[in-house]
Amino acid sequence: MSAPQSGWAGNHEEPTRRYPAAQPQSQRPSVDAGKLWAGGFGTAVVAALVALVGILLVRGVFGINILSPSDAGAYGDASTTTYAFGAFGIAILATGVVHMLLLLMPRPMSFFIWIMLLVIAVGVLIPFTVVADLESQIATAGLNLVIGICILSLLNSVAGIATREAGGPGAGVA
Repeated sequence: MSAPQSGWAGNHEEPTRRYPAAQPQSQRPSVDAGKLWAGGFGTAVVAALVALVGILLVRGVFGINILSPSDAGAYGDASTTTYAFGAFGIAILATGVVHMLLLLMPRPMSFFIWIMLLVIAVGVLIPFTVVADLESQIATAGLNLVIGICILSLLNSVAGIATREAGGPGAGVA
């Protein structure tokens, strides 16, 4: 039997090497919760601002009265602020949903996209179930569509960045 190329010299004091114990590798990708929730908060701020800009555009530029009576001005009234906070809350809720899906579901982003598309469809249809001018219904439905697409696209990107493949660099950090 031949000696290893590095020789036996120096290896006889410790005949067996100690290797670190093998860590079981998870087959699930890991989620960086900090990145996910920071991105979710940013998404919520953008969604609230999209709601505010959309209302200012529809009321102030197009002269369509949504969410308040015509004498409320371009901003409207407290319902405009409530609408913006509602968009913020929905984005935070969607962040929680995507976090849960990333932790528990196979192909989580497929489920998230379907959930969001159905929520957007509800948001677009709801204005047509209340008594209002047709132009107000269309404007509100359009604004809901834009806010929903904003939340969907931003959280889809954030989830991709906040997810690491199993066994990859930095995996195992939750």
